[in-house]
Amino acid sequence: MNRLVIVIVALVIAGYVLLSSLFVVNEREQAIVMRFGEITREIKQPGLYFKIPTDFVETVQYIDKRLLRYDLERIRLQVSGGQFYIVDAFVTYRISNPITFRQSVLGSLQLAEQRIATRLESALRGVYGLREFDAALSEQRTEMMREARDLVATDMVELGIEVVDVRVLVTDLTPEVSQQTYERMQAERNAEAALLRARGQEQAQTLRAIADRQAVEIVSAANRDSEIIRGEGDAERNRLFAQAYSQDEAFFQFYRSMEAYRMALNDGNTSMVLSPDSTFFRYFGSSGELPEFPEPTAQPIDIGVEGPIEGPIDPSEIDELLATDSLVSGEGASDLEEEIQNLEMLLETENLGDEPQDEAEEAVPAP
Repeated sequence: MNRLVIVIVALVIAGYVLLSSLFVVNEREQAIVMRFGEITREIKQPGLYFKIPTDFVETVQYIDKRLLRYDLERIRLQVSGGQFYIVDAFVTYRISNPITFRQSVLGSLQLAEQRIATRLESALRGVYGLREFDAALSEQRTEMMREARDLVATDMVELGIEVVDVRVLVTDLTPEVSQQTYERMQAERNAEAALLRARGQEQAQTLRAIADRQAVEIVSAANRDSEIIRGEGDAERNRLFAQAYSQDEAFFQFYRSMEAYRMALNDGNTSMVLSPDSTFFRYFGSSGELPEFPEPTAQPIDIGVEGPIEGPIDPSEIDELLATDSLVSGEGASDLEEEIQNLEMLLETENLGDEPQDEAEEAVPAP
């Protein structure tokens, strides 16, 4: 019985010694072995390792060898022009020398990140402070991150830390700078809009002036052409009137006298005091018969009448015949009507004759 107890105790002691002398380093870690607090060796490769049993003599400290990231809290940075940015950045790093890392910060990530934060903030302030306001928002941003990484990496070597990269996530404007920037952008856009509007108005005035000039030219040309056509028409009308008058002067005198009668006796209440033997009444006649007219000697005007006019025509029926187109038909009728109307207009504008005009002027209304 005593022997069994001794065996069990011996097995327990042997198991403890065996287990306390073994340790495992996985692929995500690296280890340093310390004997009475002094570093004896470092282990970077994963595997199963041995040490002196119990932790009183040798101890093992595991250190992460993965790529680590530290996010810096947003900080307020001043640029060269005195304006400010709100910057959010982070740094990626790994522990490349575990012995130095143990000696500098006792192998503590918390202490190491405090040192990293201080150095990263100082590097960013130096990089931003050397540049103008627009640099951080331009293509210089990549160069600025590279400079900040180099500055941080130089100081982190003494901690056994390799800095891989420094990235700026956000570069925001402060509220004051944002308002100033917005106002400046608004002023620039307003100035550009005013310039475009002025150019548009200039072009509009140019086009309007060209259009007005063309309109004046077109109207002037149209007026010129209309005056030429009107003059040619008046000349042709006068020629026709003169030719018609020269064909039968007696008929023209008779026609003008009839017009004088119509104009003078248009109102049924008109009373006239004239001498019975006045030439104004020479076409009245005592029996209603017309005086004889000499035969016309001029060549008749071709007015488009088809065929001869048969039989005598009473002068009192001329208007009725013209109105009913009993003398002519087709295009000749319209041409004749137009010539008669032109003839009437000419007669109205001319004097009604020497003697009939004088007699008409002597007409006075009845008392």
